[in-house]
Amino acid sequence: MVLASVPLRPAGPAPNLSAVRALVEEDFRRTDRLIREELRSDVALINQLSEYIINGGGKRLRPMLILLTARACGVSDDRHIRLAAIIEFIHTATLLHDDVVDDSGLRRGRETANAIWGNEASILVGDFLYSRAFQMMVAVNDMRVMRILADATNLIAEGEVLQLLNCHDPDTTEARYLEVIRRKTATLFQAGARLGAVIARRPAAEQEALAAYGLHLGNAFQLVDDMLDYSATSIELGKNIGDDLAEGKPTLPLIHAMRKSTPAQRQIIRRAIASGGREHIDGILAIIERTGSLDYTHDYAKQEAQQAVAALKVLSNSIFKTALMELAGFSVERRA
Repeated sequence: MVLASVPLRPAGPAPNLSAVRALVEEDFRRTDRLIREELRSDVALINQLSEYIINGGGKRLRPMLILLTARACGVSDDRHIRLAAIIEFIHTATLLHDDVVDDSGLRRGRETANAIWGNEASILVGDFLYSRAFQMMVAVNDMRVMRILADATNLIAEGEVLQLLNCHDPDTTEARYLEVIRRKTATLFQAGARLGAVIARRPAAEQEALAAYGLHLGNAFQLVDDMLDYSATSIELGKNIGDDLAEGKPTLPLIHAMRKSTPAQRQIIRRAIASGGREHIDGILAIIERTGSLDYTHDYAKQEAQQAVAALKVLSNSIFKTALMELAGFSVERRA
């Protein structure tokens, strides 16, 4: 698939996420206030753990996506603020659960919640965030919104289970890997972008186009994440190089490297996926380099980002549409 004729964004300087966020800064401030209001609980541990992870940094791409798409579609009320907070709660809940499943001790350069408070507390507070998100959905009082977010949450859970099945399986195919990232990551991007059009009461064709934008953007973002796991420093990512390998996750750089390597090299990677750990990380990094697997993964991400931009043609030109194009460029040009 080649979409070279579709630029990722207008010509100019590299994408600046801060500049994109500045367009909806007031919406972000309102979203943050709502997040903190809805986080409150009579249970002290919920407050402590929730505040810790919400304040843990991150790009806030998912709420940004709702805010930008809603503005690009000419939203006439403030439901996009509530939906941005809901999306952030759902995403945060998945992070809490992910870190327990992966036995992670570090995220964005900080200790994970489960490393501080334990697995039980992290799982249960993740459940609290999910249930609070659904309480907030009910307050929106729109069955279309409920259906989109309920379906997305279910797909994310399925993606988590599929990823678990792929772990330590060196026979995982590219198609199986792509299905995992579609469900586990891109689904929430897709839902957020679709919701921006839905609450602005845009025609069905525009809603579908924005959903396609979100889906391809989410795919591109996760592909680059998986590429960076074998190419960025631990300082940039807040984790160690090869964390995915240590957890036995067969992501696209490894799948492609096995496809293009010699039988002996393939066996090294297969054994590493099956057993997990970083004992052979240096040799595997060399194989990934020799087989061009990072370039392959990056090119795939670029194709996804180009498809995201192509989907935006249904929107009228505006600073918010340009910002959505910038997000697609950022998703593949970032280094952390």
